[in-house]
Amino acid sequence: MFAITEDEAIERAIIVAFRGSGKSTIITLSYVLWAIMGREQRKFVLLVGRTQEQAKQLLKNIRVELETNPMLHRDLWPYREEVDEWRNTSLVLQKFGARITAVSVDQSVRGFRHLEHRPDLIICDDIEDLESIKSRESRDKTHNWVVSELIPAGDTRTRMIIVGNYLHSDSLTQRLREHGESDPTAIYREYPLLDEQGNCLWPGKYPNEEAVERQRQRVGDDGAWHREFLLRIISDAEQVVHPNWIHYYDQFPSERDGAKCIFTATGIDLAISKQTYADYTAMVSAKIFDIPDEGRVIYILPNPVNERLSFPETVERAMKLSLAIGEGTKTTLYIEDVQYQKALVQDLNDRHHFPAEGVPTHGQDKRSRLAIVSPLIHSCNIVFPRVGAERLIEQLVGFGKEKHDDLADAFTTLVQPLMERLKRSSGVLFLVLGDDDDDDDDFFNRDPWANRRRERGMEDSKCILDMEF
Repeated sequence: MFAITEDEAIERAIIVAFRGSGKSTIITLSYVLWAIMGREQRKFVLLVGRTQEQAKQLLKNIRVELETNPMLHRDLWPYREEVDEWRNTSLVLQKFGARITAVSVDQSVRGFRHLEHRPDLIICDDIEDLESIKSRESRDKTHNWVVSELIPAGDTRTRMIIVGNYLHSDSLTQRLREHGESDPTAIYREYPLLDEQGNCLWPGKYPNEEAVERQRQRVGDDGAWHREFLLRIISDAEQVVHPNWIHYYDQFPSERDGAKCIFTATGIDLAISKQTYADYTAMVSAKIFDIPDEGRVIYILPNPVNERLSFPETVERAMKLSLAIGEGTKTTLYIEDVQYQKALVQDLNDRHHFPAEGVPTHGQDKRSRLAIVSPLIHSCNIVFPRVGAERLIEQLVGFGKEKHDDLADAFTTLVQPLMERLKRSSGVLFLVLGDDDDDDDDFFNRDPWANRRRERGMEDSKCILDMEF
């Protein structure tokens, strides 16, 4: 970390380190003072915390160090503390003509200046927490504030360092990591307590395995231990779909190899309100391929619909989508058979003559219905496009935590009738291509990921046929 702070070629650094690693002391205390006193000669430092109280604590740590360290006190005196009209607290180092100001997330920093200087060093310290990363809306809010408010507050010479922990695969640090992959002036570094070989990063503090184990026991929670110290997110016990269940495809199986698309359909989750607080209307489509010597696999199509639509707009979009994915042929539309959604089924069938079917819920809640279809994801009988289904996958993996679950609901509405047909036909999916004794009609007998299921120790997926719907 010290080397990163001293390398002026690095304009943006993202440092993710284990709890108690000293990252805050190194970056928000030691480096801040060195950047002002040393060769960088920074004049306006912004310290950013999650809340105003946390930001003030960062500044207080610096002030206490100046007051209790005789050498620093002598070198940096005189200094004074100021509070502006927006209650931002600053430490002004008069000898160096420098200012350190503490701000919080979501606070406006437009137009911030110290004398003629715009912020030339911005340090964000743990500006996300477990609460703020729960929903995509909250993650978007933090990210948008950083890229549209905080970063533009600087100038061409401004350096930015973000320190934190690995809280979520879609957290701010991970988004900025992805954005900076093509930027030679940006770096991302992770510092877990133990590396992949089990070597301890800080042997002075944890000299042996017993010391590490004592720390793990002090934490007390396995999930918190992996997250805070090993920088790994382990799946929640209540998670319906786990990230490592998701498998991707890059292209459809080739007809030249005998693969055949035998069914195309769309699941629709309807939201008739267009108010900003309302849910979205979602439409998730799929093609089912019969692959020789492998079996039948559901290919989720990219770019599902996820918009606020009125009822007439939903009808129009559903018909266009039905024709588009069928290349001019009307394809089946599945709609949850509850309340006002029944009207959509009737309208599509009776007035527009499109093949729409209501999907009953059998009194089950959303979570239960997703849990019923999730074995098809686990068994690799449902695969997702590598690009174009990110939001859907995010809702499936984060079900129950994300604010919106419209795409996940549409996905369940699509897959559930496929399983219903599977059960009724004793393994025949959608179309009776032969009699029931024909092994070619068994959806699960042959599929391209059977070996992966065996490697996982999974039982034959035919057990899904015995589920009650």
